[in-house]
Amino acid sequence: MTSKEGQVVLIGVAGDSGCGKSTFLRRLSDLFGEEFMTVICLDDYHSLDRKQRKQQKVTALNPKANNFDLMYEQIKALKAGNTIDKPIYNHETGELDPPEKVEPNKIVVIEGLHPLYDERVRGLLDFSVYLDISDEVKINWKIQRDMAERGHTYEDVLAAINSRKPDFEAYIDVQKQYADVVIQILPTNLIPDDKENKILRVRLIQREGIKNFDPVYLFDQGSTIDWIPCGRKLTCSYPGLRMYYGPDSYFGNEVSVLELDGEFDRLEEVIYIESHLSNTSTKQYGEMTELLLKHRNYPGSKNGSGLFQVLVGLKMRETYEALTANRIPAESMA
Repeated sequence: MTSKEGQVVLIGVAGDSGCGKSTFLRRLSDLFGEEFMTVICLDDYHSLDRKQRKQQKVTALNPKANNFDLMYEQIKALKAGNTIDKPIYNHETGELDPPEKVEPNKIVVIEGLHPLYDERVRGLLDFSVYLDISDEVKINWKIQRDMAERGHTYEDVLAAINSRKPDFEAYIDVQKQYADVVIQILPTNLIPDDKENKILRVRLIQREGIKNFDPVYLFDQGSTIDWIPCGRKLTCSYPGLRMYYGPDSYFGNEVSVLELDGEFDRLEEVIYIESHLSNTSTKQYGEMTELLLKHRNYPGSKNGSGLFQVLVGLKMRETYEALTANRIPAESMA
């Protein structure tokens, strides 16, 4: 982490399409304020338009379809406080539109398929998160969405997923080893052979030894805890709710893992969970619960994905303040 006072703080948000990046970015704008945060979608650095990709038989996930040299030069320029002429990829036409001017801002978030792929771009980042959805959940979500909203058949959806899979594994999935934090979404362990994936198990994998980042822990730092918080202070309907915390190793790095399996019946009661977590980087008692309640209708608000997105946002705010010595008042989010 290299930022000095007055310099742009750069955050990377990586993951496949449909993994919750846009919801996470909305939560971040609560913490930083929309006027202080500029988001750059890395699709804008596609070097091949939709027609050219089809002709050359490559997907947008393939590095050959993206201009990493330009991405690095422009992100580096923004971080140094310079204005850039950023290309625009038009998702409706599949073509490249004329560029637009982008001014530096207090926070610049680069989000998309490849924020952590290029070593040079990775080296510019002050904080990074990878949103990791397991195959079972991803397939189920995509099938439900594409069949219900887009009229696709089950076979079409599965074929589309499988056609992307080799490139996803080769170029996107590998990036999670470089992230400071990974939010992993998995099938629940609370229901045997669950096929619906309505109840989720969400893991927050936090790297140890990162400057300006102290992992969140449950009860006792460095110990291993299994906890069922259901009872007088937390309402749980079937199949209940379980939390886990403990040390682990991830791609050869020491990590702390926090896990929540199940979902909340009443979001107001998250305050009970919050009061047992430490190193949350909140500025006042209940701030984490307030942030969840503010957007109770966002996807994932009732399970660990909403909770952990809020936690990672709070950590990013703390990193920003440590790097710039600028405090963001909690009341700016009211």
